[in-house]
Amino acid sequence: MNQKTYYIEVLLPLYLKALIYSVPTEMRGSLKTGVRVIVPLGNRKIYSGIVVGICENTETGFETRDILGIIDETPVITAPQLELWKWIAGYYMCTLGEVMKAALPAYLKMESRTKVALNRADCSDLPGNAGLDSLDRQIIACLSDGQLSMEDLAKKTGRKNILPNIGKLLDAGIIGIEEELINNYRSKYRSFVSLHPDIDSEEKLGRLLDSLTKSRRQEQLLLKYIELASPLDFVYPLEIPKNELLDKSGVSESVYRSCEEKGILISVKKKIDRLGNTAATLKEQPELSPAQQKAFEELRAADRPALLHGITSSGKTEIYIKLIDAALNEGKQVLYLLPEIALTTQIIERLRAVFGSRMGVYHSSFSDAERTEAYNNLLKFNPRDGSACGDGYPEVSCGEGILGVRSSLLLPFRNLGLIIVDEEHETTYKQYDPAPRYNARDAAVILGRIHGAKVVLGSATPSLESYYNALQGKYDLIRLTERYGKAVLPEIRTIDMKRAFWKKKIVSNFSETLLNAIRSALERKEQIILFQNRRGFSPFVQCADCGHVAKCRYCDVSLTYHKYTGALTCHYCGYSIPMPPKCPSCNSPNIKTRGFGTEKIEDELSLLIPEAKIERLDLDSTKSKYAYQRILSGFEAHAVDILVGTQMITKGLDFGNVSLVGIMDADSLLTFPDFRAYERSFQLMSQVAGRAGRKDRPGEVIIQTTTPENPVIRQVIKYDYDSFFATQLNERRMFNYPPFCRLIVLSIKHSRQDVLNEAGNALKAMLLKTFGKDLAGPEPPPIGRIQNRYILNFRIKLKKNSSINPYKHLINTAFIQLKSEKKYAGIITVADVDPM
Repeated sequence: MNQKTYYIEVLLPLYLKALIYSVPTEMRGSLKTGVRVIVPLGNRKIYSGIVVGICENTETGFETRDILGIIDETPVITAPQLELWKWIAGYYMCTLGEVMKAALPAYLKMESRTKVALNRADCSDLPGNAGLDSLDRQIIACLSDGQLSMEDLAKKTGRKNILPNIGKLLDAGIIGIEEELINNYRSKYRSFVSLHPDIDSEEKLGRLLDSLTKSRRQEQLLLKYIELASPLDFVYPLEIPKNELLDKSGVSESVYRSCEEKGILISVKKKIDRLGNTAATLKEQPELSPAQQKAFEELRAADRPALLHGITSSGKTEIYIKLIDAALNEGKQVLYLLPEIALTTQIIERLRAVFGSRMGVYHSSFSDAERTEAYNNLLKFNPRDGSACGDGYPEVSCGEGILGVRSSLLLPFRNLGLIIVDEEHETTYKQYDPAPRYNARDAAVILGRIHGAKVVLGSATPSLESYYNALQGKYDLIRLTERYGKAVLPEIRTIDMKRAFWKKKIVSNFSETLLNAIRSALERKEQIILFQNRRGFSPFVQCADCGHVAKCRYCDVSLTYHKYTGALTCHYCGYSIPMPPKCPSCNSPNIKTRGFGTEKIEDELSLLIPEAKIERLDLDSTKSKYAYQRILSGFEAHAVDILVGTQMITKGLDFGNVSLVGIMDADSLLTFPDFRAYERSFQLMSQVAGRAGRKDRPGEVIIQTTTPENPVIRQVIKYDYDSFFATQLNERRMFNYPPFCRLIVLSIKHSRQDVLNEAGNALKAMLLKTFGKDLAGPEPPPIGRIQNRYILNFRIKLKKNSSINPYKHLINTAFIQLKSEKKYAGIITVADVDPM
């Protein structure tokens, strides 16, 4: 070939590395890194992929396939974004395709859909009609009106498995198939109504109204338009949303069409923002206290990632607002990460009050279309002057700032100046399944380095790793040791539930002390938060006669009873059965609920204190899109007296009228079989305790436990983070756990336990050669079977400062070698770097 050979690396949203394709001559001039292209994969599939590399005259050593087309004129990913993707893929042992799949909204990942069409409708000349059966003829009849997708064809025939028949018809030449690339994203449009341009004066409007005296409904519509458009500007007549005008005027669509035909009103369709970003009445930024101002200046001066260690209610958010304002004024972008969607409801209102629509939102409750628009808005950001490009959104944020959860980290930022990771200790920053299993807190530090952005990690109870990094000088440490407005930390006391039981001072699952405190707070018109880190009514049900416990069919866990639905449900796979009237083992009707969850607390409280208004905040009560907002807004407006919740209520919420916090069962936190159990217990109890007494009234925290002498509980009572840190750090050093080592957990899974055990021994033999005494396992986790797959874990501890990339390569090689044996082909392998 005389001309240059032109190859590109294309990334697909699959468990693959980038693939190499060749480029037809006519397409070469418009190719750029970051644009999407249409490529074939296999014999029939077509995908949209992203160009991540361009090279000329590089011999591949194998035959390549041409790309089929170019989708974009401009890149849909940024260079810093791609750099972060590559770091995540390398560090967390996954493919770049898996990172792409997690990062891109669904509408930007187009995949082909198989279309089926008739080649011939008349089959009478085929020998024996080609052996056609009734389903074959039904398929032909369905296709007689035009081509259909495989999915639509299955629905029309009412048969799930039509592939054998499709194959037979293909072989007979009766049908043909083709692949169509599907892009389901559609911009959202809305009709707006205004006066016809010919009506350009009050005199003309007056004559028009006089002429409509006999057309009462049209007059009614026009008068409502004038009311909504007041004061009416004839030069720039106000555009009113059509559905709003019809709704408020109470007239029909036909009345509107008559007005349009008479030249009274006109309508125009405009692209609108699904995200609901509108201009807001902005408030002044909050005044900082001297302690906050000092912390703000120290953060501004920090030249490394900074850890802001501020006690609960010390006013960290006000400092964040000042930092955001400084970054936006410099024309920089801002990323504000939160661990939970529940927190965005309160925080976004506070940020919007100061910054209006300059701060956008991005989280998992968004629809695919909303995610796509948020993504595209970021792509429109102009890094030269910080302005946003137009496109019909005069009041919409085009990527200046984003408030979101961990997935926001993967968005296409161009010029980040500030990254805030609020509540940096939270385990929800860690992605578990599917890959990439990244920690957003740690990846944020890398993203900050890529952009040269300031990174602030904030928490009242920092993770041991972050606090250790700060003490070692890797991060700057800034402290806030007093509550904002001189608010006093709440008094924490424990109730010994064993002693209370002996003295018969327990009612249901409440100590008399906690119940009396709840009643006293209600009498003072104050609010209460009750924390129980289990959802559902009861963790399990048990036969009182034979001891049988209902268990999941597919997982090694007991089924949780949910009274509201009357079902026993597995919280791992979703398997559910009705509550049995009798024991399935001994046929006894004496079935008892054991333990308690948030649903049971809510139920018992409604009986014990019927006058109280109670709401529950957990995964079950917040399944709808706006459930978080409804519950938290109701509590903030004092429409709710008692909020019962799981760990969702521990994270950064600010309610000024909460005077009492009850921790229902501290023991369940402390006894979890994990080396981080004490750390999480301290964090959860300290955080939920910090919800009390946040304004001018003192707060109270009551911890119900059978082990009040536990050192972690004593440290929580004293707010002694430094003592807790020193104790835990010493234990981690003794047993060589993070932050003194790097930890990798390997999991293998299979539906047959005998095959899994054999594979575990085979994998151990491979790994021992490299890791020796640093390898532990194989051993089953606390829950050894999930979704009908048995699990074995290996734990690898590597030296903190060693390069782990060679070890990761050896692990991947061992996985490939294991699955290359036919008997282990069905084994699922997972590598989790820095597990939480």
